[in-house]
Amino acid sequence: MLTNDDRARIEAAVKAAEEKTRGEIYCVVAHESSDYREAPIAWAALAALAAPAVLLMAGIHVTVPDLFGEPWTAAQIGAAAESAARAAVAGAILLQGALFLTVAVIVSIPPVRRFMTPRSLKQERVRRRAREQFLARDLVGTRERTGVLIYVSAAERMAELIADEGVASKVASSVWDEAMTKLVAGVRHGRTAEGFEQAIGLCGEVLAEHFPARPGDNPDELPNNVVMLP
Repeated sequence: MLTNDDRARIEAAVKAAEEKTRGEIYCVVAHESSDYREAPIAWAALAALAAPAVLLMAGIHVTVPDLFGEPWTAAQIGAAAESAARAAVAGAILLQGALFLTVAVIVSIPPVRRFMTPRSLKQERVRRRAREQFLARDLVGTRERTGVLIYVSAAERMAELIADEGVASKVASSVWDEAMTKLVAGVRHGRTAEGFEQAIGLCGEVLAEHFPARPGDNPDELPNNVVMLP
């Protein structure tokens, strides 16, 4: 996802931004925020449920023996109808099973799985993983609660920014939109390091406006290196 040179560029951008502010910027890059294992099952179940409708739309119909040839007893008519119904149900069940397995296998292929997963679900998983990293990396432990997490999920090509309460109390969430737009654009076009540099620079300007550095009192409370997650 990032070369050593890319990581060095990001670290340098964080260091430069933090020289002007008491805020702390922390960068995390994940390969993927979830395995979305429910997606293959959901699509397979949907395909299986649609099987009877597919049969009807395809013009498939149940056939029974000709009842107007030689005389039939009531028992024979009942048996013929039951046999035809059983055959129809068995065919539908077999088709449903085949569709379920086929769709489940196809959607389990990682690129297909991601494509078939609703965007809203991917956004929710990216946000949840970002919140987990915010707590796990102890961004709430800064002196003035000025930690800002920039989280990128590469497979989904999505990013999240989480600001601690000290920053959130002074900066509206919409202020970060431009930085996130630059970052996501960089990720989508294969220029992740450049996207990070632009986003970090913009975040640094916002933090410097509300939390300017104090001469002789601006400790570097969080690591500047970008964290890579599997």
